Amino acid sequence: MSFFIYAVLIFLVIRFSVTVFNFISNPKLPKVIRHYHDKVSILIPARNEEDNIIELLHSIKNQDYTNYEVIVMDDQSEDNTFGLVNDFCSVNANFSIVKGEPLPANWLGKNFACHQLAAMATGKYFLFVDADETLSRGLVNSLISRMEMGKLALLSVFTNQVMKTLGEKLTVPLMHFILLNLLPLRLVKVSRNPALAAASGQCMFFNADDYRQKLWHQQVKNQVVEDVEIIKLVKQEKFNAEALLANGLIHCRMYKNMHESLAGFSKNLLAGFGNNVFILLFYLLLVIIGPIILIANFNISLLLLPLTLIILSRMMISYLSGQNVLVNLILHPLQMLFFLIISMISIKKYISKTGTWKGRPIRTI
Repeated sequence: MSFFIYAVLIFLVIRFSVTVFNFISNPKLPKVIRHYHDKVSILIPARNEEDNIIELLHSIKNQDYTNYEVIVMDDQSEDNTFGLVNDFCSVNANFSIVKGEPLPANWLGKNFACHQLAAMATGKYFLFVDADETLSRGLVNSLISRMEMGKLALLSVFTNQVMKTLGEKLTVPLMHFILLNLLPLRLVKVSRNPALAAASGQCMFFNADDYRQKLWHQQVKNQVVEDVEIIKLVKQEKFNAEALLANGLIHCRMYKNMHESLAGFSKNLLAGFGNNVFILLFYLLLVIIGPIILIANFNISLLLLPLTLIILSRMMISYLSGQNVLVNLILHPLQMLFFLIISMISIKKYISKTGTWKGRPIRTI
């Protein structure tokens, strides 16, 4: 057996071990029945979100939490986002919307919107969420409970993903697959090493005093994967941070079709690998090309172990992330194909510096 085949199998066993660790440790946000009363600022950057944001606002209004303010930042929207939200705010006193300032040089849009929102917020905690999400009852209390228990400066939650079209089902599960197959999520909190860092910008819950002191979004103003860079900074500054799975407490429909999925994931996939093309290509070689070579050889003794590990991994990851186990098993080969396609698009955008998002260029450094 060649050295390469050994390397593929060893990497597969390592990834499987990480998945087993995540499955056993069950890194989900615990649901609590205790009610808290600290003021929470729910902060929402919104650019061209007229199709999504009202559902989010209704879900916040239906929370079993009363001491909160909601501030929506209309980030130079070209649709009716401002008008719809303004109408909602006019009959809901806890909600307000403001127009964002023009985007300065050397800032990315979402990072600047979050920075402005934090400057306006008055709560003890800052909860940043995206406009395409919905909050379930109990989320805010559960976030505060976990924050206080761990004396955290930042708690980030990987949301449960809503997928309706085939295009979404072929791409969106890749996010949890990569995360839970590579990183023991519990170690984000346990380890002081900033390299062991993961976060989701879809749900970032900050201690407001720490945020005001460090201005986290300003420190990562031009970073595409600002969520991961922020949690690295938090750990470097010796604050406590944690990343957990949503446990059904917050949902997001990131994209609505294949085109949106390809554009969205290719925007930041390479950045998630440190903008290192060679690391991403090496990962693809071991995770996708290697198993294809094993299958092409069609040696039963070689195939049995990797197939078993892949199937069990997909089952555990699907369960942890609240996704359909059978669908992910059936679609796994096609999902890997689209992972390869997204990677190539991401590399092309990075090299040619042609990445855009919501009509704005993405400047990578």
